[in-house]
Amino acid sequence: MKKIFAALILCFGLFSVALAQEAADSMKKEAPAKKFVRTTFNSTKIINMQSVEMVSKGNLQFLISHHFSHIWNKDGGSQNIAQFFGINSGVAHTYMSFDYTPVNFMNVGVAFAGSSKYEGFLKFRILRQQTGARNIPVSLALYSMMNVNTAFLNQLLIARKFNSKFSLQLAPTWIHFNVVPYGINNSNEVFSLGIAGKYKATSKLNITLEYARQLNMYENLISKNGAILNYQPDLLSLGIELNSGSHLFQFYIGNSTDASLIDQLARNNSSIKDGNFAFGFTINRTMSLKK
Repeated sequence: MKKIFAALILCFGLFSVALAQEAADSMKKEAPAKKFVRTTFNSTKIINMQSVEMVSKGNLQFLISHHFSHIWNKDGGSQNIAQFFGINSGVAHTYMSFDYTPVNFMNVGVAFAGSSKYEGFLKFRILRQQTGARNIPVSLALYSMMNVNTAFLNQLLIARKFNSKFSLQLAPTWIHFNVVPYGINNSNEVFSLGIAGKYKATSKLNITLEYARQLNMYENLISKNGAILNYQPDLLSLGIELNSGSHLFQFYIGNSTDASLIDQLARNNSSIKDGNFAFGFTINRTMSLKK
């Protein structure tokens, strides 16, 4: 009798273990997988400002931008037509960069930013928007850039892809100038707040928009020569993106002719009110360096 009782207990124990294992396997199967949101934006730059995106690990990106002169100068007359609305004026500020992603969370790059300026930058991926096992509603990245011998820029990039067509990003920015003239209203620190969006019109066409507001250091500044300087605190740009499969073409219009983001956000001389808009374009190409 004792042997039968022991056998029954053993069978019950084995049955319980089997049921527990089956339940654990079932829970594993039913647990939602981590699903990352992709292509919040289609490029590492939206128009002028950086996006939360970076090229994949082991890839090198080459990017080149041109900012032409103003489309229309009020005293230019027929010369505006001859210059083909700024495109044929003989003035174009060029930005050319190379960036590489050695690990999944970091991107590093260098750039020629026009007017003999050189830049180096890092971008760190902090969070990725995702659903499933973890529900994270936004993507978060930190962009840090140094303009050699001139200034530093730091941006916190906060983006969300609301659906398959619409994405939005906020970009609070801090710029530090190494040297500024001594005087009232002059400071080494400049702050701005930017917002940018993308709307997917078709499978190969996106519409992009950027706006940034400089929060300080733009009124009644004193230069090293004693002159009074005023900058334009508003930066507005509208663009389209065309994806050919191997290249991404970005065409835009905005109130800046500068190539460097530091100059665009902190020392912009183009007024929206006066209609100082200019055409520009960016082309990027990505190639894999993996063996």
